Amino acid sequence: MADDRLIVAMDVPNVLDGLALAETLGDSVSFYKIGLGMLTGGGLALANELKAEHGKRIFLDMKLFDIGATVEAAVRGIAQFDLDFLTVHGDPHVVRAAKEGAAGTDLKILAVTILTSLDRDDLDASLIKQGAIADLVPERAAAAFGAGADGVIASPNEAAAIRALPEANGRLIVTPGVRPAGADLGDQKRVATPARAIENGADHIVVGRPIWKSDAPRAAAEQILTELAHL
Repeated sequence: MADDRLIVAMDVPNVLDGLALAETLGDSVSFYKIGLGMLTGGGLALANELKAEHGKRIFLDMKLFDIGATVEAAVRGIAQFDLDFLTVHGDPHVVRAAKEGAAGTDLKILAVTILTSLDRDDLDASLIKQGAIADLVPERAAAAFGAGADGVIASPNEAAAIRALPEANGRLIVTPGVRPAGADLGDQKRVATPARAIENGADHIVVGRPIWKSDAPRAAAEQILTELAHL
């Protein structure tokens, strides 16, 4: 069985491209992330097809943020599809509402701490309180765990500090911003290699472009899996 610590981000334009990528990767990959960019390209239909017909695990990366009642209703609707992970922003009122919406299902609610594409200058522009990202991310993670989050999304650089939190016991840490050695960083600013992310305490790593933009996607995925197999 494929190592589900690797989640492949299916950041492709539409369902047909998504199904083609899944066919190319075959049984080497068991877990896929489908994000907001795919929503209008049939992302939910793709999620359901990969789950129901291909037996894949699905991480729906919607990063929901709204008033509590709206988040709860949205999550309740998503939870009926029997998917595995769903992201919401890490504000405690959002996390609590999402957990209410997911009640009675196996859907895991993952809270976004600070996006891996952001640095301190970006936070300043958004009027986010002062402090180093390395300190703010564990603080937001602790608040999300306190509100009931099943896990958090954070960069590999902050995974160790989050894993050290007492509140993190039994909770998931999922890290985007993972790039194999020598890969293009793209729009990510806080990155690490797959092995370093797992060593820092991540349960799952998310890798997108280094796999799906590769001339040989399956070989690219298997190279990462080989790196993880030694941990």
